[in-house]
Amino acid sequence: MSYSRQSMGSGLFLLLVFSVLCSSGARGYEFGRTYVVRPKGKHQATIVWLHGLGDNGSSSSQLLESLPLPNIKWICPTAPSRPVSLLGGFPCTAWFDVGEISEDLHDDIEGLDASAAHIANLLSTEPTDVKVGIGGFSMGAAIAVYSTTCYALGRYGNGLPYTINLRATVGLSGWLPGWRSLRSKIESSNEAARRAASIPVILAHGTSDDVVPYRFGETSAQALAMAGFRQVMFKQYEGLGHYTLPKEMNEVVHWLASRLGLEGSR
Repeated sequence: MSYSRQSMGSGLFLLLVFSVLCSSGARGYEFGRTYVVRPKGKHQATIVWLHGLGDNGSSSSQLLESLPLPNIKWICPTAPSRPVSLLGGFPCTAWFDVGEISEDLHDDIEGLDASAAHIANLLSTEPTDVKVGIGGFSMGAAIAVYSTTCYALGRYGNGLPYTINLRATVGLSGWLPGWRSLRSKIESSNEAARRAASIPVILAHGTSDDVVPYRFGETSAQALAMAGFRQVMFKQYEGLGHYTLPKEMNEVVHWLASRLGLEGSR
């Protein structure tokens, strides 16, 4: 069966893609509650922010509500509860299954696609004059950057179309799933190369991170740059572990305000 975005509304089309991905890839797991932080000023941008392993959207919303970005609407979903290989099969909230973070890490493409589709569905109803982006911490950063590669390629890992026009990506203490094959995929399409070059990405990582080692953040930034993502900024934080600092969040605030052209942000 083939689907055409022109033959139906974009919202219905995205809902259909989301339904197909979830029925085939999420293995019956249900996403949790979504929390929304409304803009205090003129609504100029919407960003989906993704929590780390075992966390939820509520804690993300509390952090984001305090940021001096009055023109951003924050959408903070909660991942499904699922068995996680890293925890010996113990269930907790996770955007996809993951084992030990290593160079030989197996990518759960079905889980990644299902979560990326859920995020795209959340952004699909935003006004057309509002810029949309994705950000996250740890595993949330991984799915944010993975979604960005789907945007560049114009498709999910399983080939279904990705239609959200992302304008910015933030990844804190995370990694890039599928980094080994990304360059060849981007270079095989002029349109993918154009989109990759167009989207600003900021990645940040602490040198003392003992959960997602620093080298994975650095390698992710290098892999993106080598694949043609020309607007990648990588920030190193000396001595920082697997958590965020006010200084780091302040840099994210200034970067978003500048890259998204927000009014009244400081």
